[in-house]
Amino acid sequence: MFSGLFSSESVAAGHPDKLCDRISDAVLDAYLTVDPEARVACESAAGPGWVRVFGEVRSSADVDVEDVVRGAIRRAGFTSEADGLDPEGCDVQVVLARQSPEIAAGVDNSLEARAGVAADEFDRLGAGDQGLMFGYACSETPELMPLALMLSHRLTWLLPLIHGAGPDAKAQVTVEYSEGSWDPEVRTVLCSVQHAADVDLHQFKAAVRGAVVSVLDNAGLSSAGVRVLVNPSGSFVLGGPAADAGLTGRKIIVDTYGGAARHGGGAFSGKDSTKVDRSAAYALRHVAKTIVASGLASRAEVQASYAIGVVAPVGLAVETFGTGIVPDAQLAAAVSRVFDLRPAAIIDRFKLRRPIFEATASGGHFGRESFPWERNLPIAALRAALD
Repeated sequence: MFSGLFSSESVAAGHPDKLCDRISDAVLDAYLTVDPEARVACESAAGPGWVRVFGEVRSSADVDVEDVVRGAIRRAGFTSEADGLDPEGCDVQVVLARQSPEIAAGVDNSLEARAGVAADEFDRLGAGDQGLMFGYACSETPELMPLALMLSHRLTWLLPLIHGAGPDAKAQVTVEYSEGSWDPEVRTVLCSVQHAADVDLHQFKAAVRGAVVSVLDNAGLSSAGVRVLVNPSGSFVLGGPAADAGLTGRKIIVDTYGGAARHGGGAFSGKDSTKVDRSAAYALRHVAKTIVASGLASRAEVQASYAIGVVAPVGLAVETFGTGIVPDAQLAAAVSRVFDLRPAAIIDRFKLRRPIFEATASGGHFGRESFPWERNLPIAALRAALD
């Protein structure tokens, strides 16, 4: 069992990488709004005064991508160059090519369908890529997410709302695990928050510290003895893409479990749900959360792997880190009976052809009940599968 200090971070909607995630998911949502069958793999990059959108799309929809980009910039909190990017005046360039016909063929007509062994309609859609994905859950918080990450997320929702704050912010929380216990204690909170040039730094830092205390209080945690660091490098006026280039998919640990679980390497934002990098990771979170919510383990990590154009996962594993009440192999066998991890079944279960993805771009993709993969856990079915 791990003992020692462990840290996780989150970034606000105005962080340049998170802005690019938002733009990519806003483009995806715009296509899905008109064409639920759209195939989208959209990347974005941003720098001082400019945004570039590129990737592949196959859709019948006619989308004004430039208008979508400017709207996403505004929703991320940017109003002018002083914030880090002017949503009206910035240069936007769009280069979206058509999806590779070879990739499309494997997705549209799976290996099983071509071999004549498709059992139902879910056997006709192949995985959009090869790769491995992980899902994770633990009992540290009511959301069944790691404590350090959830506190970091709550801070990055709150920090940009402080008077004088800009849209760019980062929060990092360090907790300590003691030998023989998975119940962590908060040791250090670090916040870096963009602010207006004329702000009173002393008052601003006091307000940030007040936000930290509020987040800890709301989580039922004491702030006594917690070290709080605010903008330790000094002032933070220049933020967003004006200060640092942004790119889609560069905050995959923020998006998932804060480093508490392994990661297969695939980013989420800008990808439609035929890309199992995204949809299978959502399904595996649903699996892991069900395991922990069922009382079968206090920590669970689930891995699945896929082959492009193939329906069924080629690998499935469950790890409970010694907290499971049954052997991990037995639990994995039960998971394979209860959860349908075929891509089309995942899409159908969570209704992933809807334009719901921009909301995932800030605050993490997991731990929020508004997302369908966080709800309707088949607890009774999983317990029954172990009998």
